[in-house]
Amino acid sequence: MSTKSREREQARRREEKWERHVAQLRAKRQRTWSIVGVVAALVVIGVAVWWALSAAQTPGTDAGGDGQATTPSASGEHTLPPASAAEGRDWTTTLTTSAGDLTLTLDGAAAPQAVASFVSLAESGYFDGTSCHRLTTSGIYVLQCGDPTGTGTGDPGYKFGPIENAPTDDVYPAGTVAMARQGGDGESMGSQFFLVYEDSTIPSDVAGGYTVFGTITSGLDVVQAVADAGTQDGSGDGSPATPVTIEGVETQ
Repeated sequence: MSTKSREREQARRREEKWERHVAQLRAKRQRTWSIVGVVAALVVIGVAVWWALSAAQTPGTDAGGDGQATTPSASGEHTLPPASAAEGRDWTTTLTTSAGDLTLTLDGAAAPQAVASFVSLAESGYFDGTSCHRLTTSGIYVLQCGDPTGTGTGDPGYKFGPIENAPTDDVYPAGTVAMARQGGDGESMGSQFFLVYEDSTIPSDVAGGYTVFGTITSGLDVVQAVADAGTQDGSGDGSPATPVTIEGVETQ
């Protein structure tokens, strides 16, 4: 083989070696970026899972007047006052609503913790601008209020119990004002309450009955008129067709 031929052959081999080297570097970089992409994807998935689990563990809230649990969700941070704040006396409360005014008498002796909580929230303006989000017109007859989110999932940032002053016969006469809670949980009361506009039998569950903390002394006809208009979707349990917004609450 001539000298020029050997030089061309050596040059060809050097070029092939360099191309193999470049190819190896390129493959290595691709593997590295693939690993980085996988790690990044796993991080994103991990964050998403953490977020979902965190959301799922949000503290629970009130349930409907029939004891059906609702989706948990907190909507404010307030401090539960001691039961002694009810002063063991009757409180006269006026609910000014978009449908008409209601006057309630709250029994601070029979249900001191519920009354202390309600009065404290009322005096802080917690209920102002909130809607009565649920009306039942079949089986039980109540209008449920006290949720600042208007969805049935809100609470003041605390829960309390046990159940106070529940009727032994499960009968809640028209005019009864009682605390809503989660089914089977006597420690789940918060801010939601229900107004009974027609005698209702609400069966106790494993936790017992429902805390009765007051009566409607005037304005029951306002609630009855809302009930007569029915629900938005015509069902026996849903949002009232006549919107009811609590515009203000005065206690004394």
